[in-house]
Amino acid sequence: MHIGSLVTAVASFLDARSQQGTWLVRMEDLDPPREQPGAADAIIRSLEAHGLFWDEALVYQSQRLDSYHALVQQLQKQELAFRCNCSRQVVKQAGGIYPGHCRQQPPGDDQTCAVRVKTCQLPDEFTHSSNIQYRDIFQGNQAQQVDKEVGDFIIRRRDGLIAYQLAVVADDIAQKITHVIRGSDLLDNTQRQLWLFQLLKGRAPEFGHIPIVVNEQGQKLSKQTYAPALDDTKASSNLAQAMQLLHHPLPTELQGATPTEILQWGIEHWSREKIPQTLQITG
Repeated sequence: MHIGSLVTAVASFLDARSQQGTWLVRMEDLDPPREQPGAADAIIRSLEAHGLFWDEALVYQSQRLDSYHALVQQLQKQELAFRCNCSRQVVKQAGGIYPGHCRQQPPGDDQTCAVRVKTCQLPDEFTHSSNIQYRDIFQGNQAQQVDKEVGDFIIRRRDGLIAYQLAVVADDIAQKITHVIRGSDLLDNTQRQLWLFQLLKGRAPEFGHIPIVVNEQGQKLSKQTYAPALDDTKASSNLAQAMQLLHHPLPTELQGATPTEILQWGIEHWSREKIPQTLQITG
């Protein structure tokens, strides 16, 4: 974890606890080739060091693969998803929006394929509009014409790995999630997920996207941009910095307070209205 991921964790924690809700943690470990050995354990240790304790069993997506594959098969059976062997180059040449080639001309059964969910030309019994609108808790009204702005999107990759979009929706439904508080870098994913909620007949949560923390060059803090890892021995000062970035500066009497004391103050003083209605903040 780095300060950007801590800011997101603190925001979701305080929002849940200030509403007398439960705060859940989920490990989205769906892509083994990209996973850093020991990263999940390091995240858990860092959350605990900062007093961020979750309320229900921690969920690992890598342990729910059977459920995700069952949903892919269900959507295919309902003719809401289809096999596709189009390359990224084909999509790029179409302006980045999937052109619908394999929806019109299915590939042979002997070909290795991804699976895409349909955003248009659905069976008659599905009357959902692909013009998805919602009000974001922090960013206000959002709208996206999914079929025209995104197109049919992948829910299972060609290599057999489950796509993020399907997994998070499946888990939100299974865990009965009511609110998702996350970074603004995921803002344009939301309408695709709301589309899947409709097709899977699941109750969608409310979404809130807080500004992501960027460096002086405007890059999101991440291991790719060499963001320094949190020093877990300095949890109180890390939390104070996170609260400052969330526009909830700590009072002077909390200087040197414990993580538990800082978070308790945050719960009592949390205000959604104080969060900047911007997509990024410099940390």
